[in-house]
Amino acid sequence: MQAESILPAQAKLGEGALWNPETARLYWVDIEGRALHVFDPATGEDRRYPTGKRIGTVVSMRNGHALVALQSGIHEIDLDTGQLTRLADPLTDEYLRFNDGKCDPAGRFWVGTFDLQGRAHAGALYRFDPDGSTHVMLRHVTNSNGLAWSLDQRTMYYIDTATRAVRAFAYDPATGAIAAPRVIIRIPEGSGSPDGMTIDAEGKLWVALWGAGRVHRYDPETGALLQSVQVPAPFTSSCAFGGPELKTLYITTARAGLTPQQLQQCPLSGNVFAARPGVAGVPAYFFGGE
Repeated sequence: MQAESILPAQAKLGEGALWNPETARLYWVDIEGRALHVFDPATGEDRRYPTGKRIGTVVSMRNGHALVALQSGIHEIDLDTGQLTRLADPLTDEYLRFNDGKCDPAGRFWVGTFDLQGRAHAGALYRFDPDGSTHVMLRHVTNSNGLAWSLDQRTMYYIDTATRAVRAFAYDPATGAIAAPRVIIRIPEGSGSPDGMTIDAEGKLWVALWGAGRVHRYDPETGALLQSVQVPAPFTSSCAFGGPELKTLYITTARAGLTPQQLQQCPLSGNVFAARPGVAGVPAYFFGGE
């Protein structure tokens, strides 16, 4: 299956795809472009919100605002005015920036870090709770990326890109605790690096493979590859189900890091793509819960 370009964004580093089912908008970020984007597929309008600092990801809030993870901390952004309000900043190293993140079933915001100098194990995975408290959930992370929760809310799936694997953790929705990590999917060398991730209504995982121009669907019980969506841009970074009945898979990509020759070969790099893979997604969780 081939994904089609639906937004000629030409993003430096598109990431953080998230569908807001209440507004029927796709939220996504351009990390190096330092902006949040809100895209309306029905009209083609893509509204850009400058953030000043690198932005790793975005999640929805029930008050119509959004929560964004900037290099300068976790902020609430007013989508009417673009006004940013900082809520927390656990980062003390100038070379660390936030990367991918999602809300869990209880409305807690999980977001990890990435080291701009490429130091191994320098990052962490944080949990920012609706009461304003911040918790370090994992240390010694190299490139914190995709997150998803199983349909029965008993398992958290997580990607540290450098491990070339998806891990499953026992997850307690009441407390937000995680335990007993185990590898459930391994990405072979030469198949790209696991980046963003989402889950579908059948409980299967979709993983964007950076460097491979693909999004793969896996069975988390067996690790088997079930389906592949090809993207005419090698740096596929994140994916999210949205659109009517959540049947469209939206995919972000990047241009930064490609050589002039690669950009000539893949001129759509940095655009937002879409495919209809024949399965629906599940609604994203909002910060703060219901």
